[in-house]
Amino acid sequence: MLLPEFVNQWIVLFVVLIVIVGLFKEWVRPALTFFLGILVLMVLQIVTPDELLASISNQQIIKIILLVLITSALRKNVNVEALLDKVFRYAKSPRSFLVQMSSYVAILSSFLNNTPVVAVMTPYVYSWCKRFGTHPSKLLIPLSYATIMGGMITELGTSTNLVLNGFMESNQIPSLMFEDFFYLGLLVSAVGISYLSIYAYPKLPENKEAFDDVKAIAPEYLVETVVGSPRLEGMTIKEAGLNNLQGIYLIELHRNREIISPVSPDEILEENDSLFFMGKPETIMDLIHAGIGLRLPSDDDNTEMVEAVIPGSSSLAGQTVKDSKFRESYDAELVAIHRNGEKITGKPEEWFLDHGDLLLLSVKESFFKNADVSRDLYVISTLQEHDTNHFNPKKIKILLIGLVIIISTALLGLTSLFTALLLMLGLFLTLNLYSFKDISSTIDVDLILILVSALTLGDALIKTGAAEMVAKGFIQLFLPFGKEGILIGLFILTVILTTFITNVAAVSIVFPIAYSLAQNPDLGMLSGKPFYVAIAFAASAAFTTPISYQTNWMVYGPGSYTAKDFFKIGLPLTLLYSVVCIIFILMRYKLS
Repeated sequence: MLLPEFVNQWIVLFVVLIVIVGLFKEWVRPALTFFLGILVLMVLQIVTPDELLASISNQQIIKIILLVLITSALRKNVNVEALLDKVFRYAKSPRSFLVQMSSYVAILSSFLNNTPVVAVMTPYVYSWCKRFGTHPSKLLIPLSYATIMGGMITELGTSTNLVLNGFMESNQIPSLMFEDFFYLGLLVSAVGISYLSIYAYPKLPENKEAFDDVKAIAPEYLVETVVGSPRLEGMTIKEAGLNNLQGIYLIELHRNREIISPVSPDEILEENDSLFFMGKPETIMDLIHAGIGLRLPSDDDNTEMVEAVIPGSSSLAGQTVKDSKFRESYDAELVAIHRNGEKITGKPEEWFLDHGDLLLLSVKESFFKNADVSRDLYVISTLQEHDTNHFNPKKIKILLIGLVIIISTALLGLTSLFTALLLMLGLFLTLNLYSFKDISSTIDVDLILILVSALTLGDALIKTGAAEMVAKGFIQLFLPFGKEGILIGLFILTVILTTFITNVAAVSIVFPIAYSLAQNPDLGMLSGKPFYVAIAFAASAAFTTPISYQTNWMVYGPGSYTAKDFFKIGLPLTLLYSVVCIIFILMRYKLS
């Protein structure tokens, strides 16, 4: 049964409001939040199956998927560690490294998806800090922020730009061009990196609570061990030498259902006692392999240790280790956990996992080939050498020549960007440097569902007239300040939304409003381009909270950050970024 138009408008607005609140409150996973919103609109016949299918086949959505796959293929076939050592060989101080690293990742993020860039760079930044005796927390927030800003240099740098152009194409509006991103993207990147290296660097935290001294910068983990040798039974903690270990300390003893804390040096050990230690990854490994009679709860003969972080999109968040079937799903044993200095108690299988948690895992070779791992965990370092790549110099040479040719044809306009991306992926597959199995393990279904649902939701706002209704109210509020005031108001609204929900979601909500504003005859605008550029850049002003952008979540755990750290560094950057963007847009598009 079809409902009156005004009823449809209010239903769509109500669904959008519920989606925003749901994303902020994290009632369910973001993908499910969007999907349920679209499902309600389909049941009420406000959105048709054909409209949903049109979003699925949108060329910009497929471009995003292709970019993610190509970036993954590059990571698989390029010796990143050796390459980065050459790039940063002249960086001898943390501040000089920050400038070089931020500039490098900003450029890299302009044509590669910024999420994989951070996934590649985080372990390198971590290892660089270990070598030069500084804290990762001084460098990881700049890493995330630089990739966000660099992603605005081109259309390809962030999915936000591609989604926005997808909205524009679906409404028969000329897409934003290269120059609409390039000049302002370079400007905000340069200003942002200057801010991070001059003003923000002294204010970035050192999080000393997680370190013993500046040379031992790895975070401390909570690890469970079990008394596994008869020779320890009947000995006191002191006699077993467990009360005075170097770099690791005993905090709890679990015996049946009893928890003993603090643990007295005179406490007598019994069979199957669980001892909980706090320590750094290397000291934990030394303890386990020291032959003193302690073992991990699992008897699995795993081959190596890795550190991994739980990103914002992971399905693990909110589940206990037991409920997630961690060992079966990921071919890994959870050895220890670190959560920004927070004390975690209880048996490991009862631990609730959260976004930003840093995990120490004991893994087998199959872990690195597990499809679930790439979706739910980001590996940031391995504690033993792990050779996942077997480079074929001849194939790599052919690959590089082929990529240069394909990129050149796209730049010269001989092929479209979409065709060029397909050719790149085809080249990797033809040379057997990437496989269809790799594709299936790389594709993020949640990301696709969010993008498709966001596009469909935005179209529903426009089709029903809900966006026009909001736009009229917006005009009445800001029209006394002229077109400049409306643009500033639109920018501020988008920044507020992107602070609490994903940038793709923010664009999907604000674009219909901008579209309706641009069509309003009272404004007398020949083109709505200034509005679209404004929401593109505003949607990437995701600096003030860790939840506002995926890369912020990725560095949150490894940097031992708190939400306050992001606010302290991110708020001034957001204000500076916004002022630069607004002034540039007003001048370039002659609104003032």
